[in-house]
Amino acid sequence: MKHERRQQQAGHGHLAEHPKEKHGVHVIAETLDQAGDTIGSRKEFRGHVTAGAALLRPDGRVLTIEHRALRKWLLPGGHVEDSDTTLVDAALRELAEETGISLDQVEPDSGLPLHVDVHAIPANDAKGEPEHLHFDFRYLFRTTADTVELQEEEVTAYSWQFADTLTAEPLRSRLMAAARP
Repeated sequence: MKHERRQQQAGHGHLAEHPKEKHGVHVIAETLDQAGDTIGSRKEFRGHVTAGAALLRPDGRVLTIEHRALRKWLLPGGHVEDSDTTLVDAALRELAEETGISLDQVEPDSGLPLHVDVHAIPANDAKGEPEHLHFDFRYLFRTTADTVELQEEEVTAYSWQFADTLTAEPLRSRLMAAARP
């Protein structure tokens, strides 16, 4: 996958919608200038792109998963693979892999990220990974599904949470707005 152009396009479109996230997108752009296409590789330890799925049901609940390695409740998502043609594809693939929710049960909301989050990932000595940044492009999807089959190698539990119970801003506010009829 040619990451450079796609990440630049996603970043510019996202900034038009969410100009307050300029700093995070700037960090991504700086890393992209240094790393080029390797920004999509999980072995790029200056920072690399990941994709996440905010899966929203009509009742206003959002799917969260408990990540085994990080021991945190997160949105489904993960690393971009060479077979992914877009970040939306990566988010959908990760959603299906981690939750067993099939793609025919999911409807993308738009091609633009709902949120772009830049966050540090702690070092993992067992994997030989130093501390590094994840540039997480989170996309909104809608579903009426409620049955989940977890990928137990990476995920230990799941929960459908009302958007207003999430604590991370601005993700919480954006999901609350998306949940309104």
